[in-house]
Amino acid sequence: MDVRFPAFHNLLASATSGSAGVGSAGAGGSAVGSSGAVGGEESGSFSGALKDALQGVSKLQEDSATLQRQFLMGDEGASLERTMMAMQKSQVAFQAALTVRNRLVAAYTDIMNMPV
Repeated sequence: MDVRFPAFHNLLASATSGSAGVGSAGAGGSAVGSSGAVGGEESGSFSGALKDALQGVSKLQEDSATLQRQFLMGDEGASLERTMMAMQKSQVAFQAALTVRNRLVAAYTDIMNMPV
């Protein structure tokens, strides 16, 4: 089973590349989602990558919930295997998003506690 979340990979790569400033293109800025510029944000920016990653997690959770509902209703197209795989993918994606959030909060706290 190969589960990859390119938005998170690109997000982490841009955060660790040293040019993590908002508005600069990260290491994998061109492969980050297809939403384009929304609200003045570039799709290659850190905030754009974060937004795309969170939207991807949300989409996986919605797909998982839809498959669960279809399976419970007895729909022929929703097998137990597909449903369980969708649930696991959404769980892994959510855990990855939680880890990224926790690291961002820890980094922010470290920066705020630095003496001036």
